[in-house]
Amino acid sequence: MKYTAKSYFFDLDHPVIQEIVEDYRDLGSDTDVIRELYIKVREGWLYRPFDIGLTKSHFKASNIAQKPSGHCIDKAILYTTLLRAFEIPARLHLAKVSNHIATERLEKIIGTNELAPHGMVDVYHQGKWVKCSPAFNKELCDRYQVEVLEFDGSQDAVFQEYNRDQQLFMRYLEDYGHFSDVPFVLIKEIFKSNYPALYKNFKGKDQILIQ
Repeated sequence: MKYTAKSYFFDLDHPVIQEIVEDYRDLGSDTDVIRELYIKVREGWLYRPFDIGLTKSHFKASNIAQKPSGHCIDKAILYTTLLRAFEIPARLHLAKVSNHIATERLEKIIGTNELAPHGMVDVYHQGKWVKCSPAFNKELCDRYQVEVLEFDGSQDAVFQEYNRDQQLFMRYLEDYGHFSDVPFVLIKEIFKSNYPALYKNFKGKDQILIQ
């Protein structure tokens, strides 16, 4: 099945990936694997929207796994790869979102509170596709008064429209669809069309680490 296949980006047979999944081999069911690996990615790599890469190597799961943090796309790629290592069908899902809480720093840099593309994961479990976002770790959710997303494959777990104080938090503006492999060219095109000035800064660089 194409949604369990390895690729350059989903390099599930890499030793770094295999070392991670080894700790979960004894879990009793796919539901347990889906839930525990979701927590692993959500909490094990801090969400950092300022680390932006537009090279193929940046989006390679084994490279992501060796970093302490990652963008939402990075974390989605890693979770997809870990699930595929267990032959659980998973695919990357991209969207455009607007974030309405604590975005002053990001808006100053990119000129908008709209983030594109935003990375999620679709997982096929118990006869249906469900989607999730492993981006925000618990500490970050607590800071912004947002409920921590839990996921075990039984239902969707995506960012909420409002936080605990009923402040507008996140809205999904556009759906770019789902992909059996990382659509590297499309990601670059989406980024370029949404942030043309920032895209120019990538000339001759592997990535932009915004301080």
